[in-house]
Amino acid sequence: MPHLIVKMLPGRSEEQKRKLADALTQAVIDSLNSQDKSISVSIEDVPEEEWTRKVYIPDIQDKPDLVYKKPGYDPFA
Repeated sequence: MPHLIVKMLPGRSEEQKRKLADALTQAVIDSLNSQDKSISVSIEDVPEEEWTRKVYIPDIQDKPDLVYKKPGYDPFA
């Protein structure tokens, strides 16, 4: 039962978030042969000034073996 959590900067519309959730759901169905009913997607808006502390450090920097697509930015630059 895949549950996807997307964390991103605020500013996207509800329609954009729904389109993203639909696209991610379809990607999981296609990639993992999952059923639509078993997939959930949540989207969390994180203010830019909190990104490094709330996302980059705990989810990217501290868990490098879990990050399958690494970002191309340096939050400390």
